[in-house]
Amino acid sequence: MLNSDDTLTWTSEAKAKLKNIPFYVRPQARKRIEELALASESGIVTVELVEQARVEFGQ
Repeated sequence: MLNSDDTLTWTSEAKAKLKNIPFYVRPQARKRIEELALASESGIVTVELVEQARVEFGQ
């Protein structure tokens, strides 16, 4: 199982989606996206996880 000490890998598509999130909510969004990645135990942040977080934030 991954924990917060493990390094998450972001796909290039996920990084691009993160840049489209307004800067003032980006830190909170990034934290939630990384929580979702850790919960999935894959260690990879995908565009699907970014979209899932976007839906949670109501965007």
